Amino acid sequence: MGRGKIVIQRIDNTTSRQVTFSKRRNGLLKKAKELSILCEAEVGLVIFSSTGKLCEFSSPNMKSIIERYNKSKEDQHHPLMNANSEAKFWKREAAALRHQLQNLQENHRQLMGQELSSLSAKKLQNLENQLEMSLRGVRMQKDQKLTDEIHELNRKGNLLHQENMELFKKEHRICQENMDLLRKINEARDANETNRISHSPNGFNCEEDECFKLQLCQPQQQNYATPENPTKPSLPASDVWWVPTDLTARSPKFLH
Repeated sequence: MGRGKIVIQRIDNTTSRQVTFSKRRNGLLKKAKELSILCEAEVGLVIFSSTGKLCEFSSPNMKSIIERYNKSKEDQHHPLMNANSEAKFWKREAAALRHQLQNLQENHRQLMGQELSSLSAKKLQNLENQLEMSLRGVRMQKDQKLTDEIHELNRKGNLLHQENMELFKKEHRICQENMDLLRKINEARDANETNRISHSPNGFNCEEDECFKLQLCQPQQQNYATPENPTKPSLPASDVWWVPTDLTARSPKFLH
């Protein structure tokens, strides 16, 4: 449920009035700050409490805002002087910017260690503290950058290690598959050799062991003096015998 409407009138209770003033003042200052940041507007806010306490907010500074306000009011009262007043205003803005630039250049030279003779010991101490704080911030930022880079390199190293492990596993699996295929090929070759030998006649492989023809020649005639050893008849020269090649080493040259 939403909050009910509040009647806009003076709060009689002093404590409630002070609390309301504090809350609404903070909200108003917050809105003014947001307006100056979001819209690049020059905002000047002045608040006096019932007790006479001053609260103000300005962006960029209250003096320039008041001067601009006064000049704007003057231009409204004298419309014929608008061009001259605008030129004077921009001249003042240019002079203020030149003065600000000179201050920045002087501060930069002092930070670089130049033109320090005109500074007192207190200002030099403040400058030293400022430099130490700046150096500490730079070192912290550098350490953070180095830490982030180390973490990123470690992450990339872990990814590369995982990829290498995956590649090693794939290589091992491919080698195992090649060994299995080679073993299957050898087993199939041995099975084919066994089947060929088992189906060949007399257990010999006629494809590898060629048969050749052995021609028998007639032995020479021998004369014996006694008739107890008659000459054996010889086989005709035209008779041909087929002998496998494996038996040629053990078969005689002539068969009787």
